[in-house]
Amino acid sequence: MTPVQNNIKSDRRSLLKGYNMLLYFTGSMVMYEPTEECITDFFSAGILKNLPLTSNNPRFILAGSMLRESCNDKETCKKSLIADYHRLFSTEGLKMAVPVSSAYPEIKTDIHGRNAGDFYNSYGWHSIPRGKVPDDHLGIELLFLTKLTDKFLQLDDEPCCCEMKKEIRRFIGDHIINWLPEWNNRMQENATSVYYKGIAGMALACVEDLHGIFDSQDKQAIR
Repeated sequence: MTPVQNNIKSDRRSLLKGYNMLLYFTGSMVMYEPTEECITDFFSAGILKNLPLTSNNPRFILAGSMLRESCNDKETCKKSLIADYHRLFSTEGLKMAVPVSSAYPEIKTDIHGRNAGDFYNSYGWHSIPRGKVPDDHLGIELLFLTKLTDKFLQLDDEPCCCEMKKEIRRFIGDHIINWLPEWNNRMQENATSVYYKGIAGMALACVEDLHGIFDSQDKQAIR
């Protein structure tokens, strides 16, 4: 492998690791009630002011600006985020933007008759949250997407890389990208915290970007 090829591979790895970090963060924020440690690290301490990557996606740019908003009072931020979490997602709350695909029956999900759980099982993937929340929960789906991306990064064989790119696009296309825009719309309409609006927009932007990055027909996509 030439130095140029090495640099390209390194850049590719850094890019995908950056997306994985954002997917893990956004997925966790819709799966678990925000903790004081999370609020201190990500919002009060300003970790999100320096995102791990840049994107030309307008949705990514807007979401990034929301996540960079200053949290001047940690206690106020904490109360706002926790209240939003319960109002938007919790079964005991108003459920104004439930992050599961089955909550959007008007949108065709589980394409080709396979549900997300079938996809996980085909890879022998079992995570701690599975069983505690539905398999079509956004947090679970984004976590699985990070695992597929990690698997892609471990491959060196070109034919295997091509197949994994197809698998990643198939998972996104069949199980996430069809209902996520409507969920994001509800988040933008109903979230009171600018951070949760940013989290929703960032989740959708990252999924959109990865769907394009792994397009084997796109000359600009990752090789």
